[in-house]
Amino acid sequence: MRIFTDLGVSGSKASRPGLDAALEFMREGDVLMVWRLDRAGRSTLNVLHLIASLADRGIGFRSVTETIDTSTPAGRLLVALLSALSAMEREITVERTLAGLASARARGKVGGRPRALSEIQVEQVALMFKRGTSASEIAKNFGVGRATVYRALAS
Repeated sequence: MRIFTDLGVSGSKASRPGLDAALEFMREGDVLMVWRLDRAGRSTLNVLHLIASLADRGIGFRSVTETIDTSTPAGRLLVALLSALSAMEREITVERTLAGLASARARGKVGGRPRALSEIQVEQVALMFKRGTSASEIAKNFGVGRATVYRALAS
């Protein structure tokens, strides 16, 4: 048995490094085993395509949690239903997140990381750069990285 993982990669992506490596490694007679069906992918089309391509290569598919057998018509129906439910769940989560962000913006809340430089500091950075001060020296003066200086100059 060989274990492949995708850490920090969204299940909504069709191509993921761990999954890609597992698919390349697998041969006829092998079985791709996932913890839950939604770990194989959140898109119904991606999951169905994955299972169909595995079947074409003579590779089985099993979900530990849902105990699915894709070699039967009932098992394939169950995969389609469960992957459709996972896709709907993901869409609802995205919808709620966007609604929450819009609501927060309407109340005057600003999300994300605080800016490293204020508007006045950005003006000072531009002036210093115009006068010939290097980006590295400016970064040291303001206690930021050079990339922050370049972003400030680009804005």
